[in-house]
Amino acid sequence: MAKKRRWSASVKTESTHPPAGLFKKNAATIARTLASRRVSPKGPASGMRMLTFFINRAGHNLSPKRRAELNKAKSILSQRVHRAREARQRKSRRK
Repeated sequence: MAKKRRWSASVKTESTHPPAGLFKKNAATIARTLASRRVSPKGPASGMRMLTFFINRAGHNLSPKRRAELNKAKSILSQRVHRAREARQRKSRRK
């Protein structure tokens, strides 16, 4: 039987990968970087998904201090996502 290739193996984009070592930095830096268009071209919600994915994959290997810092970044990023949605709604109402 032929070996199946996964479509995800052929993806070669760098636009949605956070810079190396980002998740070792402070919460404000993590949130700001993940919200940037360079890392998250589809907006801050994409950065939120990356952060949640990292927290879930790191699992029990995170120290309580590191987990707290990442959750702080998550709340900062959540506020940015909320503001971006509100701005988008205000913009669509004006039309």
